[in-house]
Amino acid sequence: MEIDFWKRLVEINGEACVEAEVPMRKHTTFRIGGNARYFVRAVGPTQLWETMEACKTAGMPYYILGNGSNVLISDKGYPGVIIRLDMQQIVEEDGEDLKSGRLRVQAGALLVRVAHQAARLHLSGLEFASGIPGSVGGALVMNAGAYGGEMKGVVEKALVLTQEGRPIWLSQEELELGYRTSVIGRKSYVVLEAVFLLEKRENSQPIWDKMEELKKARVEKQPLEYASAGSTFKRPIGYFAGKLIMDAGLRGYQIGGAQVSEKHCGFIINRGDATAQDVLDLVEHVKTQVKHQFGVDLEMEIKLLGF
Repeated sequence: MEIDFWKRLVEINGEACVEAEVPMRKHTTFRIGGNARYFVRAVGPTQLWETMEACKTAGMPYYILGNGSNVLISDKGYPGVIIRLDMQQIVEEDGEDLKSGRLRVQAGALLVRVAHQAARLHLSGLEFASGIPGSVGGALVMNAGAYGGEMKGVVEKALVLTQEGRPIWLSQEELELGYRTSVIGRKSYVVLEAVFLLEKRENSQPIWDKMEELKKARVEKQPLEYASAGSTFKRPIGYFAGKLIMDAGLRGYQIGGAQVSEKHCGFIINRGDATAQDVLDLVEHVKTQVKHQFGVDLEMEIKLLGF
């Protein structure tokens, strides 16, 4: 059965795009995780859908990975198929008038690359995304945001694949984008493409200046020198997770190789040799202390795989 399944993956994607027992620490920004049983790079919607169908037929679990920037994978690895989206095309479309411009972007494209391409085309609106390490697909699932901007403010529509294999376009309203949530995640859709509606500028220099300003702010305030999965916890209503953790006396608190960042307490970082269990143990300690001291429940923003 395993040999037949392997052959089917290769038949769909090509031998160069299918691997076995791949260390997931190489494919996540946390730099943590055991081996994925199978690792597939899907270069198009057809390959993606047929791979998903092959997994369902074989009873094999699967997970669709963008840039691996918001996940923590078990030390034991993932007992199924990790499907990496290698669809990364970025195309400018004609706007309805001279003041607007559209970018049609495939789901696997990195937000940083998209933001820079927008700047080169004199399109403003994605400056906030120029430092977010995720892919377009993952960003839409979570309605990623930073520095006052979010996907909801720039996406016009998205092409998604339903669990029945039907590609459908969803408008900005139909995507139901909220704080770290969307209809995409709730209905297990898969993002294929997105169209961003941006503002056309005569001069691109202010766009580049804004991105440089935000870059300096991130370097100053975030622990970019260490591997992490970004913000570890969602923002509790009426509070900031980082401040609660700091006020609980947990700045720099460490379990194994995992540490509450001294620069920004909202980040749990990998000091170099952290295990997934170190991270989970630290998360539980932080949640317990914050709940005990302030009565606030912290919720992880990071997705867990293989546990």
